[in-house]
Amino acid sequence: MEQSDNNTALPAGEQDELSRLRRSIDAVDEKIAEMLVQRARLAKAVGAAKGGVNVYRPEREQAVIAHALERSSQAGSPLAAESVRRIYTEIISACRALESRPSVAFLGPKGTFTEMAVIAQFGSSVDMMPCASIDGAFHAAESHTAQYAVVPVENSTQGTVTRTMDLLLSTALVVIGEVNIAVRHNLMNRSGRIEDVEEVCAHPQALAQCRSWLAAHLPNAKITSAASNAEAAVLASKNVKLAAIAATRAAELYDLKILAQSIQDNPRNTTRFWVLGTQTAGKAPDVLTKTAIIFSVPNRAGTLFKALEPFERNGVSMTRLESRPARNGAWGYNFYVDIEGHSEDENVARALKELSDSASFFKVLGSFPADTGVH
Repeated sequence: MEQSDNNTALPAGEQDELSRLRRSIDAVDEKIAEMLVQRARLAKAVGAAKGGVNVYRPEREQAVIAHALERSSQAGSPLAAESVRRIYTEIISACRALESRPSVAFLGPKGTFTEMAVIAQFGSSVDMMPCASIDGAFHAAESHTAQYAVVPVENSTQGTVTRTMDLLLSTALVVIGEVNIAVRHNLMNRSGRIEDVEEVCAHPQALAQCRSWLAAHLPNAKITSAASNAEAAVLASKNVKLAAIAATRAAELYDLKILAQSIQDNPRNTTRFWVLGTQTAGKAPDVLTKTAIIFSVPNRAGTLFKALEPFERNGVSMTRLESRPARNGAWGYNFYVDIEGHSEDENVARALKELSDSASFFKVLGSFPADTGVH
């Protein structure tokens, strides 16, 4: 007589132990379900108490996730830290949506690394608004068509995303969060046959990040650029001779077959994204915070050194310093600086005040919770 449970072939003692463990899991699942209901009800109560104002609090959410990671580690959980982070991000996202679903603009279409950054930051319970360009994402948030925008800032291989830097000069949006995404480029096409590939299409940064692999494996292929890797995937879905470089998600979305995985030249390739909004992020205990600024100084010997001195005097650590032409026709430069700490911290506030007094142009882009990992 056939048994319905494959585990009945186990010795009686082992089968009893397996049944006991399953009953324990069922009991834990019941508790999890009960606690999720309780958390959802509390989230709705919080939303009612706030009157639907400022639903998204990145510093508060970061503190909750940091606490969950700490408790998980202390308890000796076998779950990986990133798994715990994703679980809590989705719990927070679902509960936040009970108050209001945030709308987020990003460089589309679906399947870009920017979309992955949106999900890593906000979870799945958001209204996605894919845009054709970085400019479009800025405009959507500036015009309140979307509440937030997620834009790429810099790549560990190719450096600063210059268009984002230029748009930050004039926007009224502020930086309220950051997300680090591991960039894993995959070559994909419709047929699944590399011999069909006559043309390779991707965003210019992705093409640059895969230059060596392409030269070695597809030296005769025509190289063309697209506004995004996901757009390249869309084009590849319509042309069997064209292959795209994109994320795994793009292959799933556009029914493409992956020809080669992780073809980026740098195996640690990472892109940093900023979350932009209209309200400055607050401070939260035990959450590492950064502040981003832009400034320029007169083009004279020693002026940059003197402008940065307030950071040393006030014990403020810089984590990034880059320059971009000011486009004023006089060989002037704007300097982009990230520092540790919140603009409301006493030592940071003093340093920023001293710098602004000596700068010919000064702008605080925002203070935000730092992303200390890579998703």
